[in-house]
Amino acid sequence: MRGAPEHPGEPLRLGALEAQVMGVLWDHGPATVREVIERLPTDPAYTTIATVLTNLDRKHLLSITRQNHSTRYSARIGRHEHAAALMEQVLEASRDRSASILQFVDSMPDSDLDLLRDYLKRRDAGERP
Repeated sequence: MRGAPEHPGEPLRLGALEAQVMGVLWDHGPATVREVIERLPTDPAYTTIATVLTNLDRKHLLSITRQNHSTRYSARIGRHEHAAALMEQVLEASRDRSASILQFVDSMPDSDLDLLRDYLKRRDAGERP
């Protein structure tokens, strides 16, 4: 699966600060440590964000580009792709995948069900949604 960790069993879940940093990279594109700090709602220490970026790289969620004395970090997968990978990880962990999917669908609001019906209808018709 695209977006899944390269090491099976590796958690895709993000800590609070990891989620904020990934949010910055998803919203603004590649950034240096300093640029990430400038876009966060708090003012964390440089070393804290450098450590978070190292951890995100260890989870294979980042690409790193080094040029001269600058290091830029970018998300390897998109926000929606990451959310889908999390859902897949949860389904894999459930003891009854079918029951979990059906329970989830039963909990969806009508607007999401309409979106899903429309998507499946177009997909079955051979359209690329």
